[in-house]
Amino acid sequence: MAPAQQTSASQTPHISPAELSYLYDSLALPEGPIRPDGRSPTQFRPLTAETGIVPGANGSARIGFADGSEAIVGVKAEVERTLASDALDFRQLQELQQDDGGAGGDDDAGEGGRDGSQAATGQSAWVQMSIEIPGFRDDDALPVFLSEMMRESLVGSNVGTDSPMAGGLKSRLVINRRWHWRLYIDILLLSPPASYPLPLLSLTTHLALLSTRLPKLKSHGEEDPLFDDDWNAAEYLYPRPSKQNLTRQARPPVTLLVVSAGNNVIFDPTREEIAVADAVLAVSIARDDGKDGDDGHLKLLSIRTIDPPSRLTNHGIPNSENAATLAVVAGEEPPPQTAPVEENVPGVWKPSRGGVSRRVISKMVKMVLEKGGVGDEVMEGLAGVDVS
Repeated sequence: MAPAQQTSASQTPHISPAELSYLYDSLALPEGPIRPDGRSPTQFRPLTAETGIVPGANGSARIGFADGSEAIVGVKAEVERTLASDALDFRQLQELQQDDGGAGGDDDAGEGGRDGSQAATGQSAWVQMSIEIPGFRDDDALPVFLSEMMRESLVGSNVGTDSPMAGGLKSRLVINRRWHWRLYIDILLLSPPASYPLPLLSLTTHLALLSTRLPKLKSHGEEDPLFDDDWNAAEYLYPRPSKQNLTRQARPPVTLLVVSAGNNVIFDPTREEIAVADAVLAVSIARDDGKDGDDGHLKLLSIRTIDPPSRLTNHGIPNSENAATLAVVAGEEPPPQTAPVEENVPGVWKPSRGGVSRRVISKMVKMVLEKGGVGDEVMEGLAGVDVS
């Protein structure tokens, strides 16, 4: 049997300790990091992107990075009846209709019911996601962890919004009180990951959701859904922005990978940079609809920490030689606290221990969320891809 494969993000690349030490010193320079590929700290790798490549899907996209890694995402939508336990309470629906002024005539009541039902936040179970990575089973740790991390930002993007359509995905799946859309998001990584694939999969999913179209609804209120057969009349899951203002468009979440080396913050890290990082964060953000006179702003959805190789113990290391267990063997008393066995050798890589200061974490998040920061640059870059 072939040996079990480890995730590329938690496996130290095959370079010498001296090379790792040189790489870390270069990334942690006080005057700014020097990256092996010459990029600036906030510069992303070149990529190619296209949408609408999967026939028969409601939305699809493909992104390829310069290192040869490539991903395809397809989105399929199906109409499904809402269970009684998941449906919006009828009294609450009536209150929402009254607030929206839907207590008028038959036509107004129908439209009011539709608007009121849209106020439902939807259910997390309505979004299903699966990831396939070459060399990994569907139930392996890497695809399962990536799937849940990305799905968490998608279904949680309604939190903290004033409007149910302000960037949230679950609210957009509500048809009425008795029917909803169920989304199936299938992600395929076409080659074994050369680096941690989270940014690639997230950006591709973002474009696939932007290109997703749903048949136009012709029914009103609580009627059984009836859709227009003309696909040219289909509506985007995330409506297109107006020509007058391209920045006021609600957009799906994006998860960015950020690492720190010393006091320096680096975006879109390679596998080698992750290997010597002090901290690795997956920061999920989304954009709300802008209000009158205000552009849509970025909001923070979640922050996840990812263990770099320096935080993990390689397989096959016994407890008697493992510094993380203080060289304790099962059933034996811990050794007395003496001078550390390992010593820092100049020019030889030794992983740092301990946590990362709050100041560095705050700096990493601020660089993503600040106006004109990295998050805005990524959103604007993806907005330039033709999804029509």
